[in-house]
Parts: sequence; C-alpha cells; structure tokens
Amino acid sequence: MKLSDRINNITEPQTIGMARKARELKDKGIDVISLTLGEPDFNTPDLIKAAAKKAIDENYSHYTPVSGYLDLRQAISKKFKRDNNLDFAPDQIVVSTGAKQSIANVMLCIINPGDEVLVPAPYWVTYFELVKLAGGTPVVIHAAVENNFKVAPQQIKNAITPKTKAIIFSSPCNPTGSVYTKAELKGIADVIIPHKEMYVISDEIYEHINFVGKHESIAQFPEIKERTIVVNGASKGFAMTGWRVGYIGTTKELAVACDKIQGQFTSATCSIAQKAMQCAADMDVTLIHPMRDAFKKRRDLVYNLLKEIPGLKTNYPDGAFYFFPDVSSYFGKGGIKNSTDLCMYLMEKGHVGLVPGEGFGNDNHLRISYAASEDKLIEAMKRIKNALAQLK
Repeated sequence: MKLSDRINNITEPQTIGMARKARELKDKGIDVISLTLGEPDFNTPDLIKAAAKKAIDENYSHYTPVSGYLDLRQAISKKFKRDNNLDFAPDQIVVSTGAKQSIANVMLCIINPGDEVLVPAPYWVTYFELVKLAGGTPVVIHAAVENNFKVAPQQIKNAITPKTKAIIFSSPCNPTGSVYTKAELKGIADVIIPHKEMYVISDEIYEHINFVGKHESIAQFPEIKERTIVVNGASKGFAMTGWRVGYIGTTKELAVACDKIQGQFTSATCSIAQKAMQCAADMDVTLIHPMRDAFKKRRDLVYNLLKEIPGLKTNYPDGAFYFFPDVSSYFGKGGIKNSTDLCMYLMEKGHVGLVPGEGFGNDNHLRISYAASEDKLIEAMKRIKNALAQLK
C-alpha cells in the first residue's frame, strides 16, 4: 500500500515509542521502570469521578454541541476569569478530545502551506509534527540549559520573517519544567505585538503544577490577547489523562473555525468526560495542591540524585514534572552516538525507560518524567548511575 506523503512526512511521538518499548520488555518479565510518559501517577479526584457517575445516571449519553456543553463552556469561562483574569465568553471556548486535538484544530485553521511557525526548543514533540501536518514550516529557536531553556525576545525577533504566522510554546514547559515569568512573557509579547498577522499559541496544560507561585499567561497583555490562543485542559493538573478533555480560549472567529473543523473529525468529545471536566473547572484548586506539592518534593529528590551522576548537566525546573539533562558527555562511549542510543542502552542495561531529546529538538539531552513514586525514582536514578558508570 502506498501511503500519503502527509503521513510519511510525520513521525511517531518518541514518548509513545519509548513507552511501548518499555511495555514490551515488561511483557517479557523484565523489571523496567518507565519514566517515559507525562502522566501523573495519581488517581482522578473522587469529586470528579462522582460527577461522571452522576452524568451516567442522568443519561448524559447523547450527542453534544461540537464545542461542548454550554454549561461546561460557562464553567471554563469562569475558570479563566478566576484563575487567570482572562475574559473568554462561552462562544470563544472550544472543548476537544484532549489538548492535543485543540492544538491540531488551531494549526489546521490558521496555517497555510509555506507559513512559518516559530517553535522554541526544547519543545513538546507534537508541536513540530502538527505544524508539518498543517502544511507549515517549523522554525526552531534553540534555548540552552544555561538560560533555563528559555528563549530571549531578541531570538524571537531575529526569527520572524514575512512568512511567520505563529509561535507555539508551553509554560510550564514540557520537557524542561521551565516557567516564564510575567516580565519574560511581556518581553516576548512586545516583540510580537508589531506583527499584526502573527498568532501566539500558549500551551498552559501544566498551569497547576507550578512551584514558584501564580501562573502567568501571555494572554494577560491586552495588546496581544486577541491574537493569543490559550490551550489548557484537565489531564495534568487534575490527573485526568485518560478522560481526554482539552480546550481553547480564543477569538469568536477562530472558535467558530475550530468548531467547524472538529465537526468533520470527531464532533464533540465524550459527553461523560465533559461533565467530569465541568466539575474540574468548578473545583477549588487548593484540593489538588497536595499532588502539586508531591511533585515538588519529587523534583528536589531527583535533582539531588542527578547531581550525583558525573557528566550530567541540568536545570532546576520550576514546574511540570520533567528533567531534561544534557547527557552529551557520554556520547562516544560504548558506541553511544546520540540520545536515542543512550536511551536504548539505559533501557536494555539499566532497565529504565526514558525519552531521547531528539524528538524535543535537542539531541544532546533526554527527558526524565518524575511522575512516579519516590521509591521508583530512587531506584531508577540508581540504575541510571550504575549503567552510565559502565560506559567507557
């Protein structure tokens, strides 16, 4: 079968690929600690589960509006105001089957072939591929570990061309855990404001896993708000990865466009998941602070253990649940040429599943998810340290 150029030109997310390899080894009876997927190891809060059960009992089992139930979008509108001081009316919100679909909808609605999209690296693996899928050209802007993996406004300014249509980034960031401050976001906004045809896609899915205080959104600046698409959801902050609910806040015009394209792909997301999402949007966020605090404790645990491994260089993440250490000092040892080789070596020798940095835009690094128990993290770091020590 001859497949389309479209599918042949995109790659499988390395996060999913490495997770599959870890499962394959586990199926063979090998004790693999998988730190591959960005998935909280906590259960969905009981309050949210109860809302879903109630929705089933009340027969919320029929088609819903493509953009989601009105009362859900009203709840999200209130959440935007309460948590972010952002005004998005219900008709400016589109609920989708995960934030990944939200981003795909936006890309397909704003990108034409030849348009350029700025992608600060390290980036979440799917950004790059969705730009290509929409016919656009990803333009990578590299940020170094020494700068806490944050791009400077001047770097963005230098990358903008007449073909630039958008920039996409996450804060808190996957895969680095970096969090942009209000001042840093203002600097980025000031560079973009003069370019009237340029959009900002702000992925804020890790909003509630923030260790440094109040979450800041680039959409807070009035001069750029109308060109900012805020992407969010419940997967990370409320431990609802399997429920598959994400959403955007944007202009009414773009919301209508996203509704139109989603109507041809999936229509609305699961009706029961929508009612669970409504509960999450209404929920007192202090109820999920224990999960955030557990991640913060794990962050410190893993940071101190990584410092004990010779040759690794890492930042001190301010949010999310990842480390993205520079491992290039091990290249050239034991036949290791790149991050993929090193991840395969650590999988086979140390029985720890990690993700190569290549898929995130920097092959000198690899991603470690610390969304696992403290015991597993301690054992995983021990295995990594021992396996790396054997490379000569």
